[in-house]
Formats: sequence, structure tokens, C-alpha cells
Amino acid sequence: MTMLSLNSASWGSASCTKGLQFSPTKIPFGVFKILRARCSSSSSGGNNREPIANYAGVQLEETVDTKAGKLRLDAWISSRIDGISRARVQSSIRSGLVSVNGQVVSKVSHNVKGGDMVNCTISELQPLRAEAEDIPLDIVYEDDNVLVVNKPAHMVVHPAPGNATGTLVNGILHHCSLPTLASSIQEAFSDAEDISDDEEFSSSISGASIRPGIVHRLDKGTSGLLVVAKDEHSHAHLSEQFKLHTIERVYISLTSGVPSQSSGRIEVPISRDPNNRIRMAAIPGSNKHGQARHAASRYKVIEILAGGGSALVEWRLETGRTHQIRAHAKYMGIPLLGDEVYGGTKNMAKSLLQPRTSPSSHGKVLKLVSGLQRPCLHAVALGFTHPHTGEKIQFSCPAPADFAEILSQLREIGTEKLSSN
Repeated sequence: MTMLSLNSASWGSASCTKGLQFSPTKIPFGVFKILRARCSSSSSGGNNREPIANYAGVQLEETVDTKAGKLRLDAWISSRIDGISRARVQSSIRSGLVSVNGQVVSKVSHNVKGGDMVNCTISELQPLRAEAEDIPLDIVYEDDNVLVVNKPAHMVVHPAPGNATGTLVNGILHHCSLPTLASSIQEAFSDAEDISDDEEFSSSISGASIRPGIVHRLDKGTSGLLVVAKDEHSHAHLSEQFKLHTIERVYISLTSGVPSQSSGRIEVPISRDPNNRIRMAAIPGSNKHGQARHAASRYKVIEILAGGGSALVEWRLETGRTHQIRAHAKYMGIPLLGDEVYGGTKNMAKSLLQPRTSPSSHGKVLKLVSGLQRPCLHAVALGFTHPHTGEKIQFSCPAPADFAEILSQLREIGTEKLSSN
């Protein structure tokens, strides 16, 4: 029987590891335990709607509720067609496929009000090619059915407008010796949410005899472990595990400041920030209206750094929402170091660290801050039930060099390790 401890010392180890068959007995929060996954490749119950694979040609003809105030046209249509992306709706509007009260509207920010009649036809997907590229990949584990990759920071997971090459998918196509894709890949990716910490994401990539599927995603700036399915059964099985929240995911982060409590559970819905469309927001009670989604995270402070200017925090996800850890950390008042989008700016880092160091050490602080080039977030451990063997397997991988260097510099200023619960 093997167990993997996720204490702070293990994060400096030299290589990723794999473990099998974990004990079902109760173990401390800081120890990675695989839970028994009860899943199948098909959903039970009759209330699940079949997802739309390609929204092209979907039509909407509806009157805006008279109780509604002024609403953006693109936002209103997005709320009326379940699962469609805002970008897809905006493309349809700009293509002249949307009319309000019989008049074609091409402005995505056009305001609609109660009583307006809206007619919309969703436009065809624009072709998006993904070509195999010889990109070095850090393969942690591979068999005939699944692939576990240690994704580096700054690598995008899948092709999208503006990121058609250099993605993890491009590298996997080459690794699996698959041909260029020009058809179904755009259906898989064009209607996805923008980017994600660890958003559950069901998509297949057409290939010859192998069909690797991106089951979940990591944000471009997040490093760490990600599983890819190599056949249809594995894809369906892993997707179901994500849906049932039985896949174990553990992250570590460096925060701006220290949580007020050393451990806890945060359950605050997450929705798109109305003031910044590239950002999510954790808003209490927001799941009662709008498009907010239930989100729950558990956290534990492993080490207080730099006299309280920062902390090494472990996170375990109960759900997988877009930017979940980043949004919850901001809500708690401890945005991740280096996360400019969510408030973990370089100026904040300086304001927290310089008062806690002597003037002679301010040069070290400036060096540390200049090294913050991405949110300090790393997917350190991943566990799931193998879709073919039924074996419970887990993987861990230490933080990359940039994360480890920032951690080391913070420890030089000051460190206080918390005892395990």
C-alpha cells in the first residue's frame, strides 16, 4: 500500500510520480487520497438533455420578458440558448443574422428591452485547423487509453482564434501521429468557455484509429497535471468522473497575504464579471439568478511566507469552474501572486513584502516581484479511476522552476510551517 504525502518538502522533488491503490481509511488533509469513483460511460436518469454539438442553424424567435430592464442583445441571446458561448452569438450578430422588431441589428452591445421581438439564427462555425507540431511534451504517464501530461505555464491547451498553433493539442497530434484536423475540432472548441483553471470540458479530436480527447483544461498561466483520453470509451468514462466530481485534483498556490483562517471551505457561486468579460467573479447568492454556477473549494495554508506577506496554500476542488481558484482567492482577499487579472499585481506584492523586509533587502524584493510573470498556481496532483482497468491511480508533479524560485525567495525573507491537521 502506497501513499503520497503532499507536504511542503515534497514539492521540491525532482520528478513526477505515479501511485496506485490508495487506502480508503481516513488520512490527513495534506495527504492525497483517491476516492472510489462510481461512474459509467452513460448518464442515468431521464432528465439530462442531449448536448448540442454544433449550434449552426439553431434559431431563436422570442419576445423579451416585459419585466426585464435594459439588456445587451448578445447577453440576452446567450442566456436563451443553453450552453452557447457569447463569442458565437456575437459572430452571428455581426453576420447580420439577428433582428430586433424586424430590423437587422449588427451591433453586439445593442440594448433590448421588455416587449422586443428578437429573431436569431446562429452562424456556421468558422474553420479552425489544428496541425500536428513537434512540441516537446512532459509525458508523466501513457498507455493505450490515457495520457497524463505535465503542462508548462504559458502553453494554451487547445487551438482557438489567436492561438492556432503551439498548443497542447498540436503537440498531442504529433505525439500520437495523427493527421491535420480541419472539421470536428472547431466544433469541439469554438463553443467552449474561454479559459479555465480546471474546467470540466468534454471534447473529442478526430483522428485515425485513436481519438485523444481533452477532458478538462488548465488556464494558460497554470502549470501542472492534465489527463487526455485516447479512445472514445476512456473519454466518456473520464468525462463522467468529472461530472460526478470523483476525480481528485490538488493545486498549490502562492497568495498575496495569508487567509484569515488556516484552512476552510469556500462555497460561493461564480459567474462572469459584469465589469470585465475576461474575468470571473465570486458573488454570494448569485446562483439564484443569472448564469452563476455553484462552486466549492477547500483550502489549507501549508506555510506562511515573508512574515505574512504571502502563503503557500493547498487547494482541493469540489467543482471545476472557470478560474475557480483565482476567483475564490480574490473573494477571500488573497489574490494569487502574479495574477494581474484578479488583483495579485506586482504593486500589491511590493506593498506586502517591502514593509516586512529591511531596506537593505528591498533589492531582493524587487527581484522577486520582477519574476512574477504568471499566476503562481500549479496543479500538483491528479487522481482518477482508470477507464479500462478500474484501477485507482494518482500522479504528482513538483512545481516548475519559476514557481520554486519565487517560493525560495519568499522563504529567504521568512517562513513558518504550519502543523498538519
